[in-house]
Amino acid sequence: MTRDCDLNPVLANQVNRALNIALPRTCKRLETSLFISEYEQEEGYSEILLELAKLDFNIVQNVHLMELKSISEWWRDLYTYVGLNYARDRAVEGYLWSCLVFYEKDLSFTRTFVAKMILLVTLMDDTFDSHATIQECRQLNSAIQRWDESAVTLLPEYLKKFYRELLRNFKVLQDQVTDNDKYRVTYTRKEFQKLSTYYLQEAEWSHQRHKPSFGDQITLTAMSSVIPLLCVSGTVGMGYVTKETFEWVASRTTAIVASAKIGRFMNDIAAMKRGKNKGDVASSVECYMNEHKVTMEVAIDKIDSLVEDEWRTLNQARFEDHKLFPVVEQVVNLTASMALFYDERKDAYTFATLLQDTIESLFVNPVPI
Repeated sequence: MTRDCDLNPVLANQVNRALNIALPRTCKRLETSLFISEYEQEEGYSEILLELAKLDFNIVQNVHLMELKSISEWWRDLYTYVGLNYARDRAVEGYLWSCLVFYEKDLSFTRTFVAKMILLVTLMDDTFDSHATIQECRQLNSAIQRWDESAVTLLPEYLKKFYRELLRNFKVLQDQVTDNDKYRVTYTRKEFQKLSTYYLQEAEWSHQRHKPSFGDQITLTAMSSVIPLLCVSGTVGMGYVTKETFEWVASRTTAIVASAKIGRFMNDIAAMKRGKNKGDVASSVECYMNEHKVTMEVAIDKIDSLVEDEWRTLNQARFEDHKLFPVVEQVVNLTASMALFYDERKDAYTFATLLQDTIESLFVNPVPI
């Protein structure tokens, strides 16, 4: 197609990327790194503008690299201490996900806070999904709902350190924020507790070999996709987020539900390729196949169309209330980041080697000046 249209190589690359992922759905930080190198090849480019763009990219990259080092040290200490060796070791990938959404230089605390939430959720998720018995799942959820040091007695020995560290880390984070932000950390904790309940329900379904309807499956697993928690935690440290805006995020509006469904659909399609964990409930693909008696290919085509429907809901939210636009854009950025992890039917968060080039581009290799 590009040969027939006789496009120059730079424009051809941009067209090919847009055909793969529409421009409004791209990760802005990734697109910036690509555009800088392409701009230099354009006729009549501004040398001053290019140099400033390169300097800015490298300055922000250095900030990100220092944060990544700090997160990695925090995670290494935590991961080693709690001893949950079955859980995915994904410090870089967790920080990358946060960085793709909250990439601006002045959002350092938000970036770090969200990255820590992702990694704490990973420990909990992998416990429910791939290791704990159904009785241990119930015990862990009971302790998390109580959210008190005394509840550690409910747990098997191997989960006690994790539970204590979970409570301690939330306390440390709450002590670090301003008084204006403390209620947002409290809401994040409540979202964490809700997520535990959703994980337990999935474990119960799996234990009972229950095959939910497609509608019931999506109602539950969209909420267990971690998107609602990340939307709430992403308001911590953002001075421009008013109480009205926060309430929009915390109330799980149609835009946030749409984002959660997109994340779930993309994850489930990738899961058909990677295989299931022992605690995984039937995916949306499997439920659609069972309910409508169709092949996997037909089910995936249908779910792809549902992803497009949910994107329309997100796009509509961008224009409904201009006061909400900044936080809606964060939800859009969060949704767009899913493509990096799950596009082309892959699960790059689980199979982290798939992200190596992206990690090197964003954190390791500065733009040549």
